[in-house]
Amino acid sequence: MLGAGVFVVWGPAARAAGPWLPAAVGLAAVVAIINATSTSLLAARHPVAGGAYTFGRRELGPVWGFVAGVGFVVGKTASVAAMALAVGSYAWPGHAPFVGTAVIVAVWLMNARGVTRTARATTMIAALVLVGLAAVIASSLTQPEVPVALGSRDPVTVTSVASAAALVFFAFAGYARLATLGEEVRDPRRTIPRAVAVAIAIVVAVYLALAAVLLRRPGVEALSDSAAPLSLAVPDAAGWAAVVAALAAVAATGAMVALMAGVGRTAMAMARESDLPVVLATLGRTGVPQRAEAVGAAASIGLVWWGDLGFALAMSSVAVLVYYAVANAAAYKAARRDDNGALGMPSGVAAIGFVLCVLLALSLELAPTLVAVGCLVLAVVARAGVRRRRH
Repeated sequence: MLGAGVFVVWGPAARAAGPWLPAAVGLAAVVAIINATSTSLLAARHPVAGGAYTFGRRELGPVWGFVAGVGFVVGKTASVAAMALAVGSYAWPGHAPFVGTAVIVAVWLMNARGVTRTARATTMIAALVLVGLAAVIASSLTQPEVPVALGSRDPVTVTSVASAAALVFFAFAGYARLATLGEEVRDPRRTIPRAVAVAIAIVVAVYLALAAVLLRRPGVEALSDSAAPLSLAVPDAAGWAAVVAALAAVAATGAMVALMAGVGRTAMAMARESDLPVVLATLGRTGVPQRAEAVGAAASIGLVWWGDLGFALAMSSVAVLVYYAVANAAAYKAARRDDNGALGMPSGVAAIGFVLCVLLALSLELAPTLVAVGCLVLAVVARAGVRRRRH
């Protein structure tokens, strides 16, 4: 969950929420916690690959599972593009697409070697980034505070805070990848919920601290205009910008490793059900769905060159929020059916999660929302057409 999102979401989120940025972080955290509860409990109940695609199929029906699967694949493909562009923006401003393309190819080659190495690399990178972010927070506190000029901004509305929360949610959404690995961990009924709870707790604390630090320095105005906001929070002494750029590169790479693995496994699960071409279900010698991951990598490269960072962030958030809306709907139905509380959560919690996911998705800018929803609609129509021809 500590990926490149933490290095890029603060500028767009501050433009929307202004000094209410911590409230947006809090709202995003609430949505993340509810979504994590639904997905982790469903993953323990259905310990197979596919995440909400599998949950939706089993609890709601094939069409809703397909919507969730496409939402995950589209959203995380856009996430890979956004993170690749983040690396380029920090490492070589003005040449982000070239750097992003190279990073995507390198990560795909890394994943092709097998999931064991993927998990190990992700753990090491997350630990390094966590230590680095703590250092950034501590160092920024030595700098003078920039006063907040409340009167210089347009009034903050509930919708703008919701939009900021949807963007910050981009940096929270990594726990979905845990729910796609149900077949690859021991004792998933205990392991997955615990892993998600620990990850959420750590990330909420780090993000709230970062929001407070960034409002203190560089302040709302400078933060809103920055594509590399964390570099503004550290001292101006030589070397700090390079440290932040290195952290961004490490964080993005670690997140992309896990993202591409999750996309590949969801596509594999969908191909097994004939919702995607069956060729994508093929596993390589290392047990990795290399063809599915290769197609996802190619799509991410296309988005790197077609869109920009802000567009990719918003497109990813919309699609992933749709994914979690289906997951919450599946959890709601499962909880209503299990009168003995076997799922381990009240149905009302899942209902609140569904409503919040829909509202946050609708609060984002129109263009990326239309593209993300358009991809979902086209996929559903194409699936229906193919199935009609088969029958």
